[in-house]
Amino acid sequence: MSQVNKRYIDDIKPYVTEIIRQMAIDNWRPDYVVGLTRGGLYPAILISEYLEIPMYTLKVSFREGANDCDSNTWMPEDIQMGKRVLIVDDINDTGRTINWIVNDWDLNPGFWGDKLKVAVLIDNLASYATIKVDYKAETIDKDKEPEWIVFPWEEWWV
Repeated sequence: MSQVNKRYIDDIKPYVTEIIRQMAIDNWRPDYVVGLTRGGLYPAILISEYLEIPMYTLKVSFREGANDCDSNTWMPEDIQMGKRVLIVDDINDTGRTINWIVNDWDLNPGFWGDKLKVAVLIDNLASYATIKVDYKAETIDKDKEPEWIVFPWEEWWV
C-alpha cells in the first residue's frame, strides 16, 4: 500500500474566488447556495455573502463509517419550480455524497447542470460520483497520488 500524504490548505479564499470566477464565465447564478455539513459550510457562506443570496445547509456525512444524512425535500421542489441551486462541499473525494443527493432528490437528469450545479474546492478524478462537478478550484487524482487534504476547519488548532 502506498503512503498517503497529508496536505494542509490554509487559505480557502483563492479556491472560492476561482469557483465564483467560473460561475461568472458560465453566466450562471444560483438563487441560493446549499452548504453541505461540515466541510461545505465555510465556502458556501463565502459564496453566499459575495453573491448576496441566501444559504441553507444539508447534512450528508459518511465520515468514519457513519451514514448520517438529512433530506431537505423542499430543495428539489424549488428546483422543479425553476429555482437555481448551487450545492457546495469542500471535496468530492469518493463521490458518495453527490451520489446520495442524486438518489435522494431523484430529479429529472435535465435539472443537473441547468437548475442544479455542484461546486467543490477540490475534485478527485478517481471519484465515483454519478454526475460531474460543475465548478472546482483544484483537481487531484488520488489513484495516482494518494493524499489526505486537511482543511483549516479540520485541524485549526495545529
